[in-house]
Amino acid sequence: MTMAAADAITARPWLDASLPVDERVQLLLEEMTVEEKAGLFFHTMIAIGDLDETNPVFATPSAREFVHVKNMTHFNLLGAAPTGREIAAWQNALQRLAASTRLGIPVTLSTDPRHSFSENPGASILAGPFSQWPETLGLAATRDPDLVQRFADIARQEYTTVGLRVALHPQVDLATEPRWARQTATFGEDAELAGILGAAYIRGFQGESFGPGSVSTMTKHFPGGGPQKDGEDPHFPYGREQVYPGGRFELHLKPFEDALAAGTRQMMPYYGMPVGTEFEEVGFGFNRSVITGLLRERFGFDGLVCTDWGLINDAEIFGQPFPARAWGVEDLTPRERMLKVIDAGVDQFGGEDCPELLLELVADGSVTEERLDVSARRILREKFELGLFEDPFVDEDAADEVVGRAEFRAAGEAAQRASVTVLTNRGALPFAAGLRLYVEGIEADVAAAYGEVVASPAEADLAIIRLQAPFEQRATTFENFFHAGSLEFAEEVVAHVGEIAAAVPTVVDVLADRPPILQPIVDAAAAVTVNWGASGAALLDVLTGVVPARGALPFDLPRSMSAVERSRPDVPFDTADPLFRFGHGLTL
Repeated sequence: MTMAAADAITARPWLDASLPVDERVQLLLEEMTVEEKAGLFFHTMIAIGDLDETNPVFATPSAREFVHVKNMTHFNLLGAAPTGREIAAWQNALQRLAASTRLGIPVTLSTDPRHSFSENPGASILAGPFSQWPETLGLAATRDPDLVQRFADIARQEYTTVGLRVALHPQVDLATEPRWARQTATFGEDAELAGILGAAYIRGFQGESFGPGSVSTMTKHFPGGGPQKDGEDPHFPYGREQVYPGGRFELHLKPFEDALAAGTRQMMPYYGMPVGTEFEEVGFGFNRSVITGLLRERFGFDGLVCTDWGLINDAEIFGQPFPARAWGVEDLTPRERMLKVIDAGVDQFGGEDCPELLLELVADGSVTEERLDVSARRILREKFELGLFEDPFVDEDAADEVVGRAEFRAAGEAAQRASVTVLTNRGALPFAAGLRLYVEGIEADVAAAYGEVVASPAEADLAIIRLQAPFEQRATTFENFFHAGSLEFAEEVVAHVGEIAAAVPTVVDVLADRPPILQPIVDAAAAVTVNWGASGAALLDVLTGVVPARGALPFDLPRSMSAVERSRPDVPFDTADPLFRFGHGLTL
């Protein structure tokens, strides 16, 4: 040990890595002021950029204010950068800022999923420089736990090389309400499959043993999003209720039990409020009967619990008002909401940056410092076990070598191909190379590698059309990131497909982030496939038989909207006479 290192340990004994973690946590806690402890409780958004600039989209303070004024050390990284090196360099600058504080507590950076095709500032981030894989539903379509664990291990390597140490995923909710907007990040409708694949995902991110090379998984959304009344999402007031007309609350817990058995370190409760159950009718993040009674006492979970984002304060997103998701406690003040979350047994407030409010609760005796210490121990233990106190910095030169490595990209592209699911085929597939192709939704230069691209269906031997599953337009920008409402294609879309199919045999491929009503498309097309994030080349390799079709549906595809509306939101496989069943998938 160098003299400088020895001096550092003398001044900050918690830096002595030879001590047990719990002892190191206690040594640090004893040195922390109540203000420094309070800062640990807040885990909010931050974007790559100048550390002294505010975030205009989410109206959040600068990194400097977060770290030096608010004593915060947990941040969810928004957006991406063109290269891994740029992310790594910014992370190192942020860690240097944290190191300049009184105690030098390192920052923990988290992220929503960032390896796929979707972009939603409330749920996911485009892959950017990272390897690109199908959405989680697509991983589920492969039915391959080894592939899922391999994905998570690759994502772990790409995350850690740029300093991302907490995954705000997996999402092991069950997709039992076909209209729900958040299905694309789930493992589908079947509890057993979701549990098996969720556990593989956790093992890949956290490694064989949890430590400096791990990414901590925050499994969500306990005790299971999915049974949403009318399929509406509780990001919004009209979607606040979770309902269980089929009495299947327990079924939605199964994937979380499997996640706990796999060692998930953190848990996020959802926004929704349970209606008509034994539990208090308030949002799960406020719900002591769920967080303490169910998660901590029944399941014995002593890990970190972080609320979903924005339970305490109203905010603005994209310049539009966005109320706190304080469902069931809308009448409480922000101060009262915070106290209820603390009393519920939660450790961190997601998407909030108001430690001054927590300090008010401590000052007037509503929250004791001993209660702060309970959560602070859990939070600090994660930092120590992740090795952040030993070395919070990353190798900027290595970042570009690891992020998007050719081997990783190839694995992601193979997974895209493996997830493509063939629903119908009237002899159009596989198609032979060299046909005259009319394409929509595929770049012409990509399609040209498989045939002669022509300008109209009349000139073609085969048409290939890619569609997005239907959704309804909503009033605000943020709402429209959450695809909701009817699953029926618009009349003009059906007519367009029919017109092309009348002229030439037509293959229709649908990005099925929700289970669309495909009957009119199936009636018209020569073949129908679905995907959950696949490049044009990935799709065409399956359609030509270059790689085998092996995908299988991770949910039922309903026959009609009336069947969807009659189904029970908490019951899997509950739409009458579905067009295609869970597990359906043809080979070519």
